[in-house]
Amino acid sequence: MITALHVPGDFVDLHGFVLAGLEHEVVALGPTEVEFVEHSELVEITENFPHLTRLMWMATLIDAAVHRQWLVAAASLRSSAHLAHLLCEIYTRLNAVGAAANMHFTLPLLQRELADILGYSPIHINRAVRDLRDRGLIRWTGSDITILDWDGLRRLARFDPTYLDLERHSR
Repeated sequence: MITALHVPGDFVDLHGFVLAGLEHEVVALGPTEVEFVEHSELVEITENFPHLTRLMWMATLIDAAVHRQWLVAAASLRSSAHLAHLLCEIYTRLNAVGAAANMHFTLPLLQRELADILGYSPIHINRAVRDLRDRGLIRWTGSDITILDWDGLRRLARFDPTYLDLERHSR
């Protein structure tokens, strides 16, 4: 089961620093650059750099907010709207780090992986993709997705990016 998607720049599994162990694995779905940070380095940061510590804490809180939002979307949205929500989130996160622009992004996931993420069958995902296309909200070819009607997609998904905490604030 896929329980999280990360974008370039994410600090993956930072919460593992304070836990005794993790109950999951991390898998890359495409070419990936990874940097490992030793726990001893994190200890030094948390002991000597309170501002960086707050930023790392914030990163774990945003991870938790994304998980909560995924639960809410799964419980309250039909399959097309649920997929629309995921697409809005992924585009917003990728755009924030410069990996998407002009309502276009690449999503290297197969429909069976999307089904796993959203809790549907691949057939349901196929229908949801077709529905979003038929509504004129997206164009999806292979792994390339273009959002044709952002406002319509966002409305269908009831997407509010506040939970992603992408606004710059002094912390």
